[in-house]
Amino acid sequence: MPVNLNGKSALVTGAAHGIGLAIARELAARGASVWVLDLERERPAEIAATIGAAGVAADVTDRESLGQAFSVLPALDIVVANAGTAIVAPLEETTASVWDRTIALNLSGLFHTVQLAAASMKPRRSGAIVLMASTNSYDGEPHLSAYNASKAGVLGILHTAANELGPWQIRVNAVNPGLIRTRLTQAAFDNEGVLKDYFRHVPLGRGGQPEEVARAVAFLASEEASFITGATLLVDGGQMAGKFGTWSEETASFQTDHWRLR
Repeated sequence: MPVNLNGKSALVTGAAHGIGLAIARELAARGASVWVLDLERERPAEIAATIGAAGVAADVTDRESLGQAFSVLPALDIVVANAGTAIVAPLEETTASVWDRTIALNLSGLFHTVQLAAASMKPRRSGAIVLMASTNSYDGEPHLSAYNASKAGVLGILHTAANELGPWQIRVNAVNPGLIRTRLTQAAFDNEGVLKDYFRHVPLGRGGQPEEVARAVAFLASEEASFITGATLLVDGGQMAGKFGTWSEETASFQTDHWRLR
């Protein structure tokens, strides 16, 4: 059965580009009234207009700014806490500013979003909140200590919020993407050598597209997932199942950005 979000109102944070924009577009295409939330410099209103949505400017790391945005929105059925960043640096070179910025956006900003979403949804005793976690919620990929810590923390918020909000019939779930092609990851996708080794451990042999994450989010936000809460949905091409590596030159070849059987 196709996902139907007709009559639903949805907010997506960090939605002026990348995965967030793909999610906003997907929810709108499924019939939801969508609000694109992002920093003013990201032109959320202008970007939203291109997908038939509305825009609202706010900084999720600033509780007052985010609260003001929520105060001008209608009652929300769906909130997607997507805003985030990843800054690559070895452990000993991860500065206090890198750590603070990453935690403020990926973890504290997500917490503020969930808390405000819950307050909006509780009076109607219904709602769906979807969090942006990561395969890095589970592993220790090098040079991403701040990012890994923030995404592991997202799962703590996920489990606690699902437990506390369940009695109000508010569902809280998370998607856990692997390597997805966005402006944050484009440098990796431009490096064939990096991709060859990275995708060796991904059973589907490639990276993902933002639209593939967006479809998973739409499902979790919909009534098709009405008995699912506190769950994580991996959108990683099987990466977390591929511990020992799936691909080798004995049976396959790497072609620009993906492995393929001979």
